[in-house]
Amino acid sequence: MGRILAFTSGPHDWKGLLADPGKQWKRGYSARTLAHCWEASDGFPSEVAQPFKLSNEQLLAELTPILAVPEFKVCLPGGGRASQNDIFVLARSVAGPVVVMVEGKVNESFGPIIESWLKDASAGKKARLEFLKRTLGLESSPSVLVRYQLLHRAASAIIVGEQYRAAAAVLVIHSFSPKKAGWMDYQAFTRLFGIEAQMGVIQRLGAATRIPLFGVWVVGNPEFFEN
Repeated sequence: MGRILAFTSGPHDWKGLLADPGKQWKRGYSARTLAHCWEASDGFPSEVAQPFKLSNEQLLAELTPILAVPEFKVCLPGGGRASQNDIFVLARSVAGPVVVMVEGKVNESFGPIIESWLKDASAGKKARLEFLKRTLGLESSPSVLVRYQLLHRAASAIIVGEQYRAAAAVLVIHSFSPKKAGWMDYQAFTRLFGIEAQMGVIQRLGAATRIPLFGVWVVGNPEFFEN
């Protein structure tokens, strides 16, 4: 069964869960940085917790993490590869369960833009894109310049949110980049929903998703670079 989970005893337990540990587990890279940051925290890291505390959104009020699962895979139709989310957090607010999917970044990109990803696309890829569009409540096809990874990470939050009958789903971009690498890509993504992204602010992404979807970009503590 793919849902039998093992507890971690520290950051290094995250290494073996990576798709390519030799490439991804390096000082200054997001996988290692994220693991040290979250393992050092009692609950959400402070920079992640702060936007929720400042938000007036009742669906996210008094949000408390219950468990966190590193490298959490969410199956999607139209291909053999699942969406491997850096961290899945099952949390609870006053409104009920809340699913949080965390994508960590330092200077890595969000992968190919839609235009590149669809080049010589198979029927499976086209079916997957249609599924993502429906899941995210998008009436028209996303811009070819939007990063594909942001679409399937957001969709993962909704899919798992439905499984847990969650009150809301949240996509968190936990960035440790001093250059704000990827920020413009995140802005392009939120514009799909008619939203101008603001750093550190919880924002509702559209009104047509099957459960309410929120997004937030947070800036991580640079001290975890050196771990």
